[in-house]
Amino acid sequence: MKLAPNLTPDAQTAICDALNQAVAETAVTTMMAQNFHWNVTGMAFGPLHDLFQKIYEDHFIAQDDLAERIKALDGHANGKLADMVAASKVAEHDGHAPAEDMIAALAQAQKTLSSTLAGAAEIAASHGDLLTEDLCIGRGQVHDKFAWLLAAHIK
Repeated sequence: MKLAPNLTPDAQTAICDALNQAVAETAVTTMMAQNFHWNVTGMAFGPLHDLFQKIYEDHFIAQDDLAERIKALDGHANGKLADMVAASKVAEHDGHAPAEDMIAALAQAQKTLSSTLAGAAEIAASHGDLLTEDLCIGRGQVHDKFAWLLAAHIK
């Protein structure tokens, strides 16, 4: 039994494509946060090291939640890293940057993720898939909060 049995094939494809976009951007942002966790230096090392870890741990779980929703909709969760990097609106970062630049890059990534998830929620809602809509809204709220927490460090 599918969790969204009333979806047409076109609706299922549109929703799964939107979710795969969110997975791709979440994966790239996960690695960005972990990279910054490894490489941050300076007076705020401790709190930033901890915040970056909190972010990448949250995002790692989120990738799984989003991918499992794709599978619940009988779609294919694209797990190929090269494809995720190519599809992502969040660019990879080499980790060579002052802490303030790391914070700004990660805050922007959070805003991008929030926007992508809002778009996915709208697609899901337009097809009556309330469970996917709810998942995307919840994730978007998490990314909005992380964007705020990060931006507060550089205001």
